[in-house]
Amino acid sequence: MRISVSYKGENFISDVSLADNFWLRLSGYMFRARPHHPGILFEPASAIHSFFMFFSLDLVFLDGENRVVKVVRNMKPWRHTWFYLKARKVLELPVGILPPQIKEGEFLEVKHV
Repeated sequence: MRISVSYKGENFISDVSLADNFWLRLSGYMFRARPHHPGILFEPASAIHSFFMFFSLDLVFLDGENRVVKVVRNMKPWRHTWFYLKARKVLELPVGILPPQIKEGEFLEVKHV
């Protein structure tokens, strides 16, 4: 299943992959020299790791209504985040795709296409 994500009515990423089972959530971008998807939406998820990854990530933690709980920019490989108890989903993007004005408390529109 593919997903499109918009911010304030403007689509900033399409063709996001949905990681909604154990194996897809486990692997993500691991062992890849560069991204094989423009983005990955992990659902359910409240924390992310970048073990076995070779590029930096931008992360957006979302609650069940797609309100931004936390934004983590430029997370380097071989790191992990805190657990964000209010988060239900995590949007994982290669650095540079996430609009700089997105901040906590705002809403993203997440559409299954």
